[in-house]
Amino acid sequence: MMIRPLVVLTLALWAAPSAFADIGSRIWATGGVTTIEGAAGGGLVPWALLGSYASDREWGGTLTLSRAEVDDYSLSVTGAGLNWNNRIEVTVARQTLDLDSLVFTLKNGFGLEQDELNQDIFGAKLRLFGDVLYSPWGQWSAGIQHKRQGDFTVPSAIGARDDSGTDVYFGGSKLFFAAVLNRNLLVNVTTRGTRANQGGLLGFGGDRNNSYEWMVEGSVGLFLNRQWLVGGEYRQKPDNLGFAAEDDWWDVFVAWVPDRRLAVTAALVNLGDVATLEDQQGFYLSLQGSF
Repeated sequence: MMIRPLVVLTLALWAAPSAFADIGSRIWATGGVTTIEGAAGGGLVPWALLGSYASDREWGGTLTLSRAEVDDYSLSVTGAGLNWNNRIEVTVARQTLDLDSLVFTLKNGFGLEQDELNQDIFGAKLRLFGDVLYSPWGQWSAGIQHKRQGDFTVPSAIGARDDSGTDVYFGGSKLFFAAVLNRNLLVNVTTRGTRANQGGLLGFGGDRNNSYEWMVEGSVGLFLNRQWLVGGEYRQKPDNLGFAAEDDWWDVFVAWVPDRRLAVTAALVNLGDVATLEDQQGFYLSLQGSF
């Protein structure tokens, strides 16, 4: 369960204000939250923003705990990131996917007994130009995510070609002041080159396709006030495996930023069909601390 680590991190952040008093000079909530792959953004989609509140002559960082519970799977994520001069973001994340239902489905045919998958993700993002608040065309960044499987048994059995792969992406983010009902509106568009199956958790490439494809991802968020952001995300996915079609992901989220040191995100997520298990819907919860 994720509740105990969430409580511990929350208490640590609020119990030591002096240790986190100077966490950067950027405006409230301009670092976004943390994706399931460790980069700054929403829950599913990386944004052009860099994590933490570090400005041009500062450095900062984030620590993240996240968990998604859908009908037949659960995903836990721990992550950390560093931001240098609001120019380069470096991140690392560990994903753990519990797949008891999938193993029960597969073991008669493949003899599988593995009950979880682990994936490590090492990322870097470079702010190319612009500013999300004041530039007419917003902020633009390029990123890379190298993903590595901990155990390739299940992905190999269902037709994945490789146990590691690298995504590249290019994204732009822009905040429109007083755009909807006098509220600020954040818009992000990202394009990603990838071979990953289910984000890499089911390996890379497959019997249907083993080449890079460019996918489109997007996010929209409306600031109700400084502390509350509501919105949605959409993430297009490749379809590499003959074993099972892969659906696109989407979510509807609410983010609460009660303090510059803390952000909490909750979402309703829809992952579609995942490895023959249909209509995977559920909840997502993430806690991010900034320093």
